[in-house]
Amino acid sequence: MKPYLSVLPDSPDEALGDPEGREQASEDDLWFLPGPMDEEPDYLLPGPRPEPSETSVVAAWARAEAGCAARLARVAGRLGALDDRLRRGPSGWRHRLALIEAAELSWFVGDRVSPDRLALWIALRLSGAQEDSGALSRVGWAVRRLTGGPGPEAGLADFLDRRDSENIADDAERFTDRADGWLAFMGAARHFHPITRACLGFHLWSLAGLGQHGDRMEAAVTAGRIAAAEGKGGIFAPVAMGGAGGLRAGGPPAERLIRWLDGMDNACLAAMRHLDDLEIWSTRVETAMSVLSGRTPPALRAVLTEWPLVSAPMAETLSGASRAAVQRNLAWMEAHGLICEVTGQGRFRMWRAAV
Repeated sequence: MKPYLSVLPDSPDEALGDPEGREQASEDDLWFLPGPMDEEPDYLLPGPRPEPSETSVVAAWARAEAGCAARLARVAGRLGALDDRLRRGPSGWRHRLALIEAAELSWFVGDRVSPDRLALWIALRLSGAQEDSGALSRVGWAVRRLTGGPGPEAGLADFLDRRDSENIADDAERFTDRADGWLAFMGAARHFHPITRACLGFHLWSLAGLGQHGDRMEAAVTAGRIAAAEGKGGIFAPVAMGGAGGLRAGGPPAERLIRWLDGMDNACLAAMRHLDDLEIWSTRVETAMSVLSGRTPPALRAVLTEWPLVSAPMAETLSGASRAAVQRNLAWMEAHGLICEVTGQGRFRMWRAAV
């Protein structure tokens, strides 16, 4: 009977007992169990990161501003020239630029409101059956904030016209708390240049919890007002008129500030070129229409200066003239090459200045 010989000890040490050897043998036999935790690769997702402190955020933007000092000075000079131009020009220029800026912002946020539809909505509250009234209301809000009223730092709730609902839960985060957090960041950066503060406020909008509804237009309009806080002629700085590249997020503060400055530089140049063409057109129209009598020609010139696109009902409402006088003067101006009809149809026609 030899089956039991295989389990007998082969040496005296094994017979006396070798704890270390038995432990090693038992561990080798447990090949089916996973190895120690420290040898396993970490496949778990990283946990939530702590929010950056106010001091670190402001310090990072201070370094970014110092690195862009020359570029910032050039853009500030460009904005100052535009502000002086608006201060010396008619009030219709400011309204016209606000309409153009709001229309460009609507394309940036995805509402895509064309200037003619925006003009009809602002002037006559007219909208098509297929149009989103909510989008028109948002763009209309942008036009109102870009043309007047108190700035955002005087009170963000009043500026945005946002309030907490009456039935909000006691443990829910309130809008006033989020607004106070954003204002605290802006207060800590009060020594920055207004253009830098505008860029900082725009990119901190979502971090402060103010963009939970996707209201990027609110952030852009607020930033435009902050950038022109020291202006005397215009109350906003254009940021989307030359393209929306400056509003693109991503990257460290230095990259964001560079994109912001380049975008504002292009927007100011586009606004200045538009005002140059408009001033030349106004002089030409005033000379050509000097042969006409009555109060309708100068009123119609003012309307075409203030609005990028004008229809006959709009001109009638805004100028206070009769429909027949408006249509007669519009036909005369179109025949003399002073305005252009843009719809190409017989009804619901709209005209713009031939700049």
